[in-house]
Amino acid sequence: MKFSWKNQKRPILALAPMAGYTDSAFRQLVKSIEPKTICFTEFTCTEGIVYNSKNTFRQLDFNPKKEKPLIVQIFGKKPEHFATSAKVLEELGADAIDINMGCPAKKVVSSDHGSALLKNPDLAAEIVAATKNATALPVSVKTRIGISEYDPDWLIDFCKKLEKAGADLISIHGRTAKQMYKGLANWNAAYEVKKNLKIPVIGNGDIASAKDALEKLQNLDGVMVGRATIGNPWLMAEIRAAFEGKTYKKPETFEEKLPILIKHCELNVETKGEKRGMLEMRKHLAGAVKGFPGASEYRAKVVHLNTLKEAKQILNEISNHIKNEQKLNNN
Repeated sequence: MKFSWKNQKRPILALAPMAGYTDSAFRQLVKSIEPKTICFTEFTCTEGIVYNSKNTFRQLDFNPKKEKPLIVQIFGKKPEHFATSAKVLEELGADAIDINMGCPAKKVVSSDHGSALLKNPDLAAEIVAATKNATALPVSVKTRIGISEYDPDWLIDFCKKLEKAGADLISIHGRTAKQMYKGLANWNAAYEVKKNLKIPVIGNGDIASAKDALEKLQNLDGVMVGRATIGNPWLMAEIRAAFEGKTYKKPETFEEKLPILIKHCELNVETKGEKRGMLEMRKHLAGAVKGFPGASEYRAKVVHLNTLKEAKQILNEISNHIKNEQKLNNN
């Protein structure tokens, strides 16, 4: 069945696109824990697609049996590049395309990509229209609430313009580009946009628990969760269970988490090879190794891992260390 945002069960639960994190291995891991999660890829440069960059197409690798539906997020500034990219992505088997208009990174914004498009609403709308006209896939946009400040009327007008240009869904991160990831996300901005659009709207920012997701959902069609899943991929299952009035019992002890952490390592090696795969696992494991005596020493070890064998040894060592500490405390 062809993917459509309109047909997705509400509330939608999406894994946010995070550069350097939401690669194929992490998406597969999250989907193995909570299959109803809709995954977005890391943002991918349209120029890399247009000019057949090997690195770009390597980043676009995915497992169709374990990741679908898959939403590929792209960024750039030339409408014709978005059109070409859309055709390529449709051929590669993407289920939908998301346009990045929210990345606040200086390197991205200085190239007039990402949230820089908020400065030029007409170009932003032209990009949406060009993408939409080039593909039969749904086209969505992820944006912020402004460049340096939040103006409700401006944001509503901006999102209406994107809707008119053909956007099928809009995700709103509740911070300005200037804020980066500081301060609290303004979810009221997303609620106001939803009141004024006919297409689905989902919110993003500061969801660290199932309780957060339930409280922030309100009139929206769903939520998008990002940074809080690093080292805690079980969060998506907790949120989905809460949305359905159920409870998800996530692993509490490091020993219980161990099989999933090792599985993540194995997936990374499988998708990227051992050298690169373990290099990129370091940050994920650093996010998971915390909250127990001696954690900082073990984090120093995991950020220097080079092989899957090393990873398994250190992770098992951590598990045994924690169990021994608990025995000592109980005696």
